[in-house]
Amino acid sequence: MSEDFVRYSCQIALPGFSESAQLLLQQAKVLIVGAGGLGCPSAQYIAAAGVGTIGIADFDTVSISNLHRQVLYTPQDAGLSKALVACKRLQKQNPGINLIPHQVKITSDNVLDILQQYDIIVDGTDNFETRYLLNDAAVLLGKPLVYGAIYQFEGQVAVWNMRNADGTFSPNYRDLFPEVDATQVPNCTEGGVIPTLAGIIGCMQANEVIKYITKTGELLSGKVLMLDAQTLQSRIIKISLISKVSIKQIKLTEAIPLISVADLKKGLKENRFELIDVRTDRERDEYNIGGMHIPLIELEDHLDYFKGSGEKVIYCATGKRSADAVKVIKQKYPDAKVFSLAGGLDAFI
Repeated sequence: MSEDFVRYSCQIALPGFSESAQLLLQQAKVLIVGAGGLGCPSAQYIAAAGVGTIGIADFDTVSISNLHRQVLYTPQDAGLSKALVACKRLQKQNPGINLIPHQVKITSDNVLDILQQYDIIVDGTDNFETRYLLNDAAVLLGKPLVYGAIYQFEGQVAVWNMRNADGTFSPNYRDLFPEVDATQVPNCTEGGVIPTLAGIIGCMQANEVIKYITKTGELLSGKVLMLDAQTLQSRIIKISLISKVSIKQIKLTEAIPLISVADLKKGLKENRFELIDVRTDRERDEYNIGGMHIPLIELEDHLDYFKGSGEKVIYCATGKRSADAVKVIKQKYPDAKVFSLAGGLDAFI
C-alpha cells in the first residue's frame, strides 16, 4: 500500500472498497452549504475520509449559542467567519485535501455558479429559502443533493435528484414539500434541538456522500429516513422512483432590507425607528433591547401594524428570523418601511 493510503487503510480494507474507491474519493468535489449543526459533523467525516476537494459555503459568524452542537468551533472563534474557521480547522485535521471557503450568502444570483463546480451537494442549511434554492439549482444542474434536517429530537435524511438508469431523476425536496411557510415552522432557537442529533444526522449525510462517490451500498434515493433521538427508532418512508415536479428556472431571491448595528444605534438616538422583537417569550424575558414583541409564529396576525408610515426595525438573535419576518411583511405591504437588524442581537451586543 502506498504511503498516501496509509491514513485510509481501515476503510480501504472494507469488503468491496479497495484503493480504487479511495481514488474516487480523492478525485471528488463536495460542496457543504451551511457550516452549522449539520455541516460541522458532515464536513469532519467527509474530510477525514479523504475527499479531495471540499467547499464550505456560509456567510454567518460563530456565536456562543452555536457551540453546543457546532463542534468545529471554540469560544475563541466567536464573531469569526464560520467558513474560514471550518476550512482552517479541517485543513489541520487532513493536510492532504483541498478546502475552499465560500464566505457568501447563497442567492439566486450565485447558486448555479457555485454548485456547478462540485459533484455532489450537502444541504446543511437552517432556512427554507436557501433549502429550496439549493434544491432547484441541483435539479437544473443535474446534481445529487444530500438533505438533512433536525428539530428538537427528530431528524431526517434523504438524497435528492439522483439520475436513474433510464435517464429520469429521483424525487427532490419539492416532491415532498412543494412549499413551506417558514414563519409557521419554529427553528432550533425557538423549539430547541438536542446536540447529539446534529451529529447523528450530519454523519448520516456524510455517509451518503461517501456511498455515492464510491458507488457502495444503497442510497437514500426516493425515500426519507426519519429518526427519533429519544427512542432511537428510525423508519424509512418511500416516496417514489421518479420526480413528478417540473423545475424550469431559479426563483429570484428577494432582497431583504437590512440595517447595520451602527445605523440602528444612531437612529434610536434620533427616535427614528420603532423596534419589533420576533423572538420567543423565553428569549424576550432573558434579554431584549425594547420595542414591541411579536413572536415570528404570530406575525401573520399582526401584519396590518406594518402598513403605517413609520420606519420599523425587526430583530431576533442572529438576523435570520427577522429577515423571514421582513420578507413576509413585504409580500403583503411592498411599500412598508421595515428593516431586519443585520446579525441580530448577537451583533448588537
